[in-house]
Amino acid sequence: MDVRVIGYDHPDARKLDAEVQVEYAERYGEGDLTHMDAAHFDPPRGLYLIVYDTDGTPVASGGWRSQERNEEGYEDGDAEIKRMFVVRAARGRGLARRILAALEDSAREAGRVRMVLETGTEQPEAIALYTSSGYAPVTKFGLYRFEESSRCYAKLLTDATDATDATDPTSTTSTTSTTSTTDELTGAPAKPSVRP
Repeated sequence: MDVRVIGYDHPDARKLDAEVQVEYAERYGEGDLTHMDAAHFDPPRGLYLIVYDTDGTPVASGGWRSQERNEEGYEDGDAEIKRMFVVRAARGRGLARRILAALEDSAREAGRVRMVLETGTEQPEAIALYTSSGYAPVTKFGLYRFEESSRCYAKLLTDATDATDATDPTSTTSTTSTTSTTDELTGAPAKPSVRP
């Protein structure tokens, strides 16, 4: 497996994005309407990764983009995970966990304080991945914050002793329940009404 930094406007990124949109539609009845721009993922204010199989086929993706406090519920220093996705044929290999760790490292190095994401109730495997990776439920944010099926999570990227209550992911914890199944992602961080 080969993990590469790729532009969100790269043809392989577009291909995987089209596949995750189909999966969102299957699970939620529509694709993700969240505004996304390739420039959102340009370092150092973001990063977009694609995992390639040994034959050069793109099989997984994930990115993060900087967010600051705004009317959609983000906080200063947030790094929002978007387009986490593993194609069906490559699931169960730990690729989502590998991408997630790389995204966290990148965001931390860029000085981001908190990693945040939105997923949904129809993506239990995504919820399982995030909760088993230290993410806690938080007050909903983003385009789908008013959707019943939306679930939002956060994880501090800094040492807890250096963080303020405002950046503590548990300080705005909602009473949402979580579900666990597998450790593979199917397109979480970013779907309208529920996907990161």
